[in-house]
Formats: sequence, C-alpha cells, structure tokens
Amino acid sequence: MPPLASLPRRLLARIIDALIIGIPVSLVMAVLLGGFDPVNDNSEATAVSMVTVLVYFFYEGMMLTNSGQTVGKRLMRIRVAMLRDGSIPAGQPGWLRAAVYALPEVVPICGFVFWLINVLWCTWDRPYRQCIHDKAATTVVVSAE
Repeated sequence: MPPLASLPRRLLARIIDALIIGIPVSLVMAVLLGGFDPVNDNSEATAVSMVTVLVYFFYEGMMLTNSGQTVGKRLMRIRVAMLRDGSIPAGQPGWLRAAVYALPEVVPICGFVFWLINVLWCTWDRPYRQCIHDKAATTVVVSAE
C-alpha cells in the first residue's frame, strides 16, 4: 500500500473538483434560470445547490469507480484505495463513498453540519486519517506517485 496522502493535497484536490463542477453548473443554471442571485433569491439558489450536489455525486462516483481518482486527485497525485488491499473502489464502495460525501448536503442546515464534521474527521482520525465517507466505504486516500 502506498503512503497515505497528505491533508493539504487532499484539500487542494477537493477545491479543484469543486471548481470543476461548481463553475460550469452555476453558469448553466444561470442561463436556464435567466440569472439568479445566490444571496437574495433562496429558491433559485437552493435549486442550483441541489443540482450541484447531484452533479458532484455522479462525477465523484463515476471517477472513483473507474480509476480511484477525480481530476483534482489526479492533479494532486493522490487516489482513493480500498483499505484491505489498495485496489480501486470499483462499484458499491466508490458510489457509497461519493454518496456519504455529497448527498447529505441536500438536507437543510443539518446536511452542512454533517458535511463539515465529515471532512474534518480526517484531521484527528488515526491511524488512517479517514473521513466519515472513507469509513463508510472502508477506503483510504493514498499517494499515487
């Protein structure tokens, strides 16, 4: 098994993936909705958020089950691996990991709180530095170098 990925690389990979999904989805939704104000128009901002969460879920699930890497992870030279043997989380583990990461955000307020605890979990988890979505799918994030 390769060494565990560093937390800064993991964070940068998530930021890259969020931009890859968030910017195009926001632009397409702005065209479809005729523009929207994410601060003052709650119904349209909520619709954009829901679509973004669903697109991110499918993006992450497909990428992880195929290669164990999203574009952000590939750029940061890290990958998701099954804890037991280092293999790609093909099938259910990849989709479960993506679901536990992305889908709770559709629940107002509680979803964000869960997401925040989920992503911070790896900062104190030992020995594998797993987030809750890693624990659910029995995966770890390792170096791909």
